[in-house]
Amino acid sequence: MNIWKKPISLEILNATSKNTLIDHLNIVYTEIADESITATMPVCSFTHQPLGMLHGGASVVLAETLGSVAANFCVGDDEFCVGLDINANHVRSMREGLVVGIATPIHRGVSTQVWQINITDERDRLVCTSRLTIAVRKVRKPE
Repeated sequence: MNIWKKPISLEILNATSKNTLIDHLNIVYTEIADESITATMPVCSFTHQPLGMLHGGASVVLAETLGSVAANFCVGDDEFCVGLDINANHVRSMREGLVVGIATPIHRGVSTQVWQINITDERDRLVCTSRLTIAVRKVRKPE
């Protein structure tokens, strides 16, 4: 069952990243399924921490990006979504390559959503697992 309530495409998603942190980290949306969004991010100098490994914060940026964007495409035009809480467990280090993040919903309620984001390496091994809680807000009409 398709969960998207707004027009969605890879072109739309990737266009929203221009001149943002997402663009700076070279995060690219690669797939939209009926109930998930997938993106990639390189593991290289600008996503490394000082020891030369993937920075946990970069993984969290990928996770929050995927979950937040997905949440916003699951609500109507009179609503928007913002992150409330995120946690991440970093289970495998990486020094180079590409990570793939996939966001899938756990809960899509009226006032909150919860998204699971798994980040894997190119061999489909888990690198980071994250859970993002989202607040669903109403767009305020100008007075």
